[in-house]
Amino acid sequence: MSLKRRDLMLGALGGGVLAAGGVLAAGGVHAADNWPSKPVRIVVPYPPGGSSDIIARSISQQLSEALGQPVIVENKPGANGNLGADFVAKSKPDGYTLLLCDVGALAISPSVYTRLPFDPSKDLRGVTMLAYSPHLLVVHPSVQANNLKELVALSKKSEINFAVTATGSAPHLAGVALERASGARWQYVPYKGGVQAVQDTVAGQTQILMNGMLATLPHVQSGKLKVLGVSKATRMPLIGEVPTIAEQGVAGFESGTWQGVRVAKGTPDAIVQRLNKELITVIRSADIRSRLAGQGAEVVTMAPAEEEQFFGKERARWAKVVADAGIKLD
Repeated sequence: MSLKRRDLMLGALGGGVLAAGGVLAAGGVHAADNWPSKPVRIVVPYPPGGSSDIIARSISQQLSEALGQPVIVENKPGANGNLGADFVAKSKPDGYTLLLCDVGALAISPSVYTRLPFDPSKDLRGVTMLAYSPHLLVVHPSVQANNLKELVALSKKSEINFAVTATGSAPHLAGVALERASGARWQYVPYKGGVQAVQDTVAGQTQILMNGMLATLPHVQSGKLKVLGVSKATRMPLIGEVPTIAEQGVAGFESGTWQGVRVAKGTPDAIVQRLNKELITVIRSADIRSRLAGQGAEVVTMAPAEEEQFFGKERARWAKVVADAGIKLD
């Protein structure tokens, strides 16, 4: 199913849930009567400049207008997004502190970290998904490979350093999955965020990178990075000449960043439903949708229950990859 069709279907489902919300969330209606009565904070658990940060800043003004209160974007990076996620998980469940993150990456954390100060499933609840951006497989222009087959062959006779946006992150595990499926061999160099990993690959200090298209495409367009493949089931119209990784011999390969919003568990249903409605309206607005599409991101929205289901499936999916690779962090 294409993301466009999926978006429409999930949007329709979201409408149904919202319609029912007036009945289901009746107990929490009083909590939402005066909400919001003060500024709302969007916590991005990564450094500025990444996919989540780009989307948060794209929607903040329109969301502020819709809510009638200032919407402040605050970066709280660290521990592959877990410091910011922990902050939101332990915040007061009143709808004033939102987590906008790569939901897939958050789902990976319980499998990678032996000790987490919070449980993403028990301490946070889904609001909506916002956008999907596939990973781009890119290399420094000096790398003598123009497709995945040539890159795999090169990796078997030369040392290639793979820039890891953060150990245990979605791009890291996508790289591990690709290495295992293709027979490639590369060395992983960990960074504290995608921006640093991209910068070092642009500088030639590392040779290969997988990262969200939204944050990586500008460097491809400027010629500072060379793209070899896209991790989506079908080609991206924006870069239609670039083949998918699946087309290049790794059947069924698909990965990417899924930006979504979660809040502390215990946030009243009425507030969650209001947030879901306003966030979907904003992200689907013509100017934001067009702007994101021009950068390689597709709008994908979900009802709260759908986002929870997605989170559970991603957690199970990547747990196997982590177990097979033997990745564990304290």
